[in-house]
Amino acid sequence: MASNEKEVHEPVEIHKLSTQEYREELREAIEAEHSLTFSDALRKYPKAIGWSMYFSLGVIMLSFDPQLLGNLYAMPAFQRDFGYPFEGGYIIKTEWQTALGMGNPIGQVVGALAAGYPMEWYGRKRTFNVCVIAVAGLIFIQFFARSLKVLLAGELLAGLVLGFFVVIAPAYASEVTPLPMRSVATSYVNLCFVTGQLLGNGVTAATKDINNHWAYSIPFSLQWFWILLILPGMYFAPESPWWLARQGRLEDAERSLRRLSSRHVNVRAILVQIVETDRLERQMEAGSTYRDVFRKVNWRRTEIAIGVYTTQVLCGIYLINYGTYFFSLAGLNTEQAYNMGIGFMAVGWISVVFSWWLMQKFGRRPLYNIGLAMLMVIMFLVGILDVVPAKGAVWAQSALLLLWNFTFDWSVGPVAYAIFCEVSATRVRSKTIAVATAVQATVGIIMTVAIPYLIAPDQADLRGKLGFFFGGLSLPCLIWCYYRIPEMKGRTYEELDIMFERKVPTRGFVSYII
Repeated sequence: MASNEKEVHEPVEIHKLSTQEYREELREAIEAEHSLTFSDALRKYPKAIGWSMYFSLGVIMLSFDPQLLGNLYAMPAFQRDFGYPFEGGYIIKTEWQTALGMGNPIGQVVGALAAGYPMEWYGRKRTFNVCVIAVAGLIFIQFFARSLKVLLAGELLAGLVLGFFVVIAPAYASEVTPLPMRSVATSYVNLCFVTGQLLGNGVTAATKDINNHWAYSIPFSLQWFWILLILPGMYFAPESPWWLARQGRLEDAERSLRRLSSRHVNVRAILVQIVETDRLERQMEAGSTYRDVFRKVNWRRTEIAIGVYTTQVLCGIYLINYGTYFFSLAGLNTEQAYNMGIGFMAVGWISVVFSWWLMQKFGRRPLYNIGLAMLMVIMFLVGILDVVPAKGAVWAQSALLLLWNFTFDWSVGPVAYAIFCEVSATRVRSKTIAVATAVQATVGIIMTVAIPYLIAPDQADLRGKLGFFFGGLSLPCLIWCYYRIPEMKGRTYEELDIMFERKVPTRGFVSYII
């Protein structure tokens, strides 16, 4: 995005610009984008920031659903209605925990890959609207489920549609916000994930003592609240100007840019920059299909997007989804386990907001690598405490996992969204995000199958020893990240296209001059 202080109202007619005028507009756009400060971006693009936050609301529903399910396994009413007697209480069969847990990630794999097509054919806005309406209907299945089979069907179908949101939200945010706000807008998606998890923990903690089906039916029904919050803005939301420009709809792109920015922004310069970036990627033969995502011109960028997103799973985030259940098995009573789960997500929420300042100050690469190294060490400490039990070990493990969650949410969590949005070429951004999401969700399916067996008392009963498992997986991820993740802070999309095309070394991105 670009701006200047004069008010610009002239219609955009790029095809009538002379070569010199075109170059001047492009130069102005690039210079203005680099000189734009964070406070300037807040002042000149408040509507763009607001709409990017609006499109991210769907992610709250996406994260609320699996977090809700993980907490229900520790809920007495849910255990009684869906489980079997075990040691004086009830427990959900491990096979069903696995099956139910797989509903959301399987849906994400299919939904994320499917999202790339309607997003290119019909745009971000229309795809988002259809998904919201579909989710509103599918919630009925979960709400009225009184058997594990019906609940599984509801989880699978809802996950299929919810998988669209994790592609739409970061793609839209990266395309409508200016350069200084890009890391905040894209990592806001992670804040929505944490918000959904926090609400899932809070709602189940509030209803856990109800002795009938409303203990879990009320949490399921609260998903309709987000539908009601999204519905009023569906008609008014502006479409992505990048998508409109790629469709050749420059007048619509102009209108969208004007709706996303203040009157002091030179819309023509921004549109010239969008058109020029698209022209450059066409010249590089970047393409716009799923096949193009894996072509040589894009492969390095695709690898980075997949790597940073999948590392989230490999370093241990799926263990946090079972946090309340983990704490109850570790020896905390139901009240303490739920309170600890809420504390987890509250700390994570604050940490994500803290990451916005850190990314502005230090960039992406150092935050991601340092954070991942700390996560690895913490996981190993959790495992050691389980092998060498001592008085208060349970609370020490809980404190370490709290620290792990805080570290994750200022580093690997939010920074991954900024990286995979920035690293992808604009013509294949939605598809690159979709592929990265599908791979991450596939690894998530493996974890969903494994964790219930590893953690359940009637199976492997590893409990805190899972720290060794995730700490060990984090080590190769850390080595890969050090050698493959470049620093992209302060770079326009056109500059990134040029740098990847010239095969700039990973550690050369910071100082490279175009």
